[in-house]
Amino acid sequence: MANAPTKPTTTPKKESSSASGIFATLAIPICIVISICIFMFILGDPSHFKGGDTSSAGEPSDIFGTVHKGGVLVPLVMSYVLMVIVFSIERFIVIGKASGTSSVDSFVKRIQAFLNTGNIDAATAECDKQQGSVANVIKAGLKKYKEMEADATLDVDQKTLAIQKDIEEATALEMPMLEQNLTIIATLVSIGTLTGLLGTVVGMIKAFAELSGAATNTAALSAAISEALVNTAMGITTSALSIVMYNVFTSKIDGLTYAIDETGFSIVQTFAASHKNK
Repeated sequence: MANAPTKPTTTPKKESSSASGIFATLAIPICIVISICIFMFILGDPSHFKGGDTSSAGEPSDIFGTVHKGGVLVPLVMSYVLMVIVFSIERFIVIGKASGTSSVDSFVKRIQAFLNTGNIDAATAECDKQQGSVANVIKAGLKKYKEMEADATLDVDQKTLAIQKDIEEATALEMPMLEQNLTIIATLVSIGTLTGLLGTVVGMIKAFAELSGAATNTAALSAAISEALVNTAMGITTSALSIVMYNVFTSKIDGLTYAIDETGFSIVQTFAASHKNK
């Protein structure tokens, strides 16, 4: 049995993966720098403190000043929130492009309608019109479909297996691109909570240190408790936002995978049904 022809180079996918990696490498330090600037120049502005006193003894006059009093870990947790937002936007764009120019459900129905009538050329043209990762995988299966129709050396079972294998290989090339940078969002779920907890512990240590003194400074005590609570709140916010976005993206990716599996099954079954008596 002849071996299947070598697949085209996957350079475009490697380039896309590399671009996504470069984006992550640049986005993380940029988010940290932006958060530090916000912490220093916006939250730390004298207008947010009574009498313009930004020293450790100064009292905040609004929520911005209160957050600034959260301590040195605040800009780090703020950078986590910013990272979640940036990577969520990036994933929305990537998954949107992977879905194609129209609804995936409508696209799948159109492909199945063409398959039911045996119009493979029209189905291929529909893939060209749809574009995106889903269409690319389906197009690869349709291309193999036509190749197997012209192949007289294999039986029907071998041909259907070849079509199915080609669809699986195309899926393996396309789908990992959709999951890139999701690990960063998933990681932020944990480190957001842990960093917030660290800030909480630091604040409580300061609070108990004040209570242990001979004369308790109520201003310093309240500042320490405020630091603890600010870090707790920001850590929880980061984790909650990360969990929501991670679940949204995994749900979207599962939907695309299901569409590919459904259409791929239709292609294989259509080929088997139309050639079983040949």
